[in-house]
Amino acid sequence: MKLNWIDIVVYLIYLVFLGFAIVVGPHSTLAYVALCLSLVCAIFWFIARWQLGDAFTVTPQARHLVTRGLYSKIRHPIYVFGTLAFLFVVLAIRGWAAIIIWVIVILIQVFRVKREERVLAETFGAEYTGYGRRTWFE
Repeated sequence: MKLNWIDIVVYLIYLVFLGFAIVVGPHSTLAYVALCLSLVCAIFWFIARWQLGDAFTVTPQARHLVTRGLYSKIRHPIYVFGTLAFLFVVLAIRGWAAIIIWVIVILIQVFRVKREERVLAETFGAEYTGYGRRTWFE
């Protein structure tokens, strides 16, 4: 897998939030559980990115349809696990600023998913529709 600049920026932002939660955030059992769950989600997030390989693009494009690995069960595992990784960090931090940032991330993710869905459906047609019926997360 070849990481590009957007991968590096997003993973660095996640690591900054994770580090902030570890160093400054509340030190409680709930915070530690949330951080552990965040790390598990981050691992699945990275695996999903690796499985997507050269089909990954910053802008919505349809190079080829990936239906193996995590993509055989979840239609957008990068969005699912990336968003969950950030959610668990937000839960560990427990602050309004963190919640606002997470809501912004959700809005961006929903917008991106809708655009990608449109491009993939236009390009792959019935093949993508069938894939969508077999997977979770629209």
